[in-house]
Amino acid sequence: MQLDYLKIFVDLVETKSFSDAAKLNGITKAAVSKQVQVLERHFKSLLIDRAQKRFDPTSEGLRVYDCAKDILARYEKTVSELEDMKKTVSGSVRVATVASIGLHVLPPYLEKFQRAYPSVRLQILYRQSALVYKEILSNNADFGFVAFPVQRPEIETIPFLDDRLVLVVHPNHPLAAKRQVQFSVLAGQKFIGWLPGGPVYDVIAQICRDNKIKLDTTMQFDNSETVISAVEIGAGIALVPAMTAKRAVSRGSLVALEFKNREFVRPLAIIHRKGRVFMPAMRKFLEIMRTDLSRRVKAQ
Repeated sequence: MQLDYLKIFVDLVETKSFSDAAKLNGITKAAVSKQVQVLERHFKSLLIDRAQKRFDPTSEGLRVYDCAKDILARYEKTVSELEDMKKTVSGSVRVATVASIGLHVLPPYLEKFQRAYPSVRLQILYRQSALVYKEILSNNADFGFVAFPVQRPEIETIPFLDDRLVLVVHPNHPLAAKRQVQFSVLAGQKFIGWLPGGPVYDVIAQICRDNKIKLDTTMQFDNSETVISAVEIGAGIALVPAMTAKRAVSRGSLVALEFKNREFVRPLAIIHRKGRVFMPAMRKFLEIMRTDLSRRVKAQ
C-alpha cells in the first residue's frame, strides 16, 4: 500500500471535499475517487458513506483514518531523523504571511536563515490574515505569521513580537510638529482607514468605541502599504503598525506620533498546525525566528 493513498485519504476526510483533496495532492477528483476505491478493496470495507450529499467517513473509514495519520506521522518522524544524520540541512520551508509582516518584519530573519542554511529553499506566500490560517490547516504552508492571533484548536500559536500602532501624518500636517497627542485628536480629522473584516480594523473600531470617538473615514484599504501611500500624498491621517511605517518615517515622507499615556499593541505570532512533525529545516527556521525571543520583545 503506497503512502500517497493514505495521505490522500487523510486529506479527503479532513477537507470533506474531493476537489480540495485533489488540489492538495495535485491530482484530479476522479483520481481521488479511484484511490479511495483501491483502499476500500484493500481493506474489504466501505470507508466513505456516499449516500449523503455531504459525505462522511464510515466507522471503518475513521479507523483507517486514525491508522493512516499514525503511519504518516511515523514516516515523517523517520525522514526527519534521517535528515538529522546528514551534515547539510536541506529541503524546503513554506511560509504564509500577511504582507505587513512579510515585507517589514521578516526580511532580516529570512536573510539570517538563508545565510546559515543556503541549501534550504524558502517559499513565501503573501496572504490575507484569514487565508494564512487556511494555508496552515490545508498543509500548504509549514509556518504562518499573523497579527492579533486567533486561538484555534488545530493550530499552535507562538508569540513572536509586539508591534505598536502609531498615528502617521504628512510632514506638512499641523500635527506633524507634535511628538505626542491625545487620542481625541482623531475626531474631526480626515482618516484613512482599513476595510472591515481585518484585525487592525477591528482593533481601531474597538479603540474608538472605548474612547467615544467617531472617525471621519474618507478612504479604506485592505493593506498597510496602501494606507501609508494615501497618507504620504496628504489624503488624511492613519493608525498603522510602527514597523510598517518605519521606512516611510526614515525617508521623511511620514511623521509618526505616539499617544500620551497610552500604547496600542499589535501582537505578532508564528502559527503552525498542531502535531506537525518538523523536518530539520523547519526546526532550524523556527530557531532563527525565535532567536532572542524567549520572551515577547517590544518592537521599537
